[in-house]
Amino acid sequence: MIGFLQTALMYVVPFLIVLGVVVTVHELGHFLAAKWLGTKIDQFSIGFGRPVASWRDRSGVQWRIGWLPLGGYVRFAGDDNAASVPDTDDLDSMRRDLVAREGEAALDRYFHFKPLWQRAVITAAGPIANFLLAVVIFAGLLMALGEPIQSARVARVEPGAPAERAGLRPGDVLVAGEGRTIRTPADVKQLIILRSGLPTDFTVDRGGQVIHLQVTPERGDVADGLGRVQKLGRIGVAFDDSAVTFERYGPLEAVAGGVQRTQDVVVTTVFYIGRMISGRETADQLSGPLGMAQISGDLTKQNVKYSPDASALVRNGLLTLLVLVANISVGIGFLNLLPIPVLDGGHLLFYGYEAIARRPLAAKVQAAGYRVGLALVLGLMLFATWNDLQRLRVFNLFGGLFS
Repeated sequence: MIGFLQTALMYVVPFLIVLGVVVTVHELGHFLAAKWLGTKIDQFSIGFGRPVASWRDRSGVQWRIGWLPLGGYVRFAGDDNAASVPDTDDLDSMRRDLVAREGEAALDRYFHFKPLWQRAVITAAGPIANFLLAVVIFAGLLMALGEPIQSARVARVEPGAPAERAGLRPGDVLVAGEGRTIRTPADVKQLIILRSGLPTDFTVDRGGQVIHLQVTPERGDVADGLGRVQKLGRIGVAFDDSAVTFERYGPLEAVAGGVQRTQDVVVTTVFYIGRMISGRETADQLSGPLGMAQISGDLTKQNVKYSPDASALVRNGLLTLLVLVANISVGIGFLNLLPIPVLDGGHLLFYGYEAIARRPLAAKVQAAGYRVGLALVLGLMLFATWNDLQRLRVFNLFGGLFS
């Protein structure tokens, strides 16, 4: 039982903190945009199910925290149907009721009677808030701690590996890959892990002479910083790990760096999805809540192991959670922009139709789209959870919890 409690503390608590921050910021994006545009809001909820806490503010908004902390929502006044998909007939009926009850001027406070651009802004504000959160975190870390700078100098080349076949030698310094500047060995790893079988152009500094070499990564065992091994792209080199320096950024540089890092996460995600759809990459990198919990817990255990005292544990734990929040926030923002009904991107897709056709899509069509979208999202979550279980070897894990 003690082992179970320790595991819960290591894995569940950090996961709930990370997810809670990301979801809250996402919903606050919707909420603040709606408030800015004068929209009447009934409810702001973090989590689903019965509330463990709730209160009402002066503006009449009910704030609640649900017992199941795996999402959240903002409910606008008049949003009575769960899908939020009124068509022209529904809107006409709603308009008559509101005018009779509150007068013509009250219509402007209701989400469904807002101009199309305002509804689009409110819908897009959630994912945008997630991206902004990531930019702020990355920028803050670049100002406070700086960026590690370590030249990607090759120390060893594995015999027969892609790097040797391409002509890389010990002493070569990789300065760019596919047109992107390489500042550390981590940049090389980030570039190649999803490019197995894809020729990759490297700019190499060889004793002051700049040359270009084309290396094709091959799929193989790649260990991450948490001791886990995955099948990813590799080229078979080891880098010189000496002479690490830290470069601190000024405010403007830090913001630009935060934007760049956020963009890098999005570009990598899009690249991976494209490779997966084309069959050139497996789908085993997709993770769901269990995977997020595992990463959170593994990082927490690593911090406990390597922190010499309580202050270092708190400092390292906070930094780790911040980086994790930033990366997951980008992922949540990107996911919600996909043009799938039930997600924010699906709403924006319907608004695009409305802008072109000058009327909302029929409620029956929207409702059918939401059912299909819900099935897709649930299917994706189940698949991601299956991947997580495969990585966790869940039966062994549960067996260890109670030992």
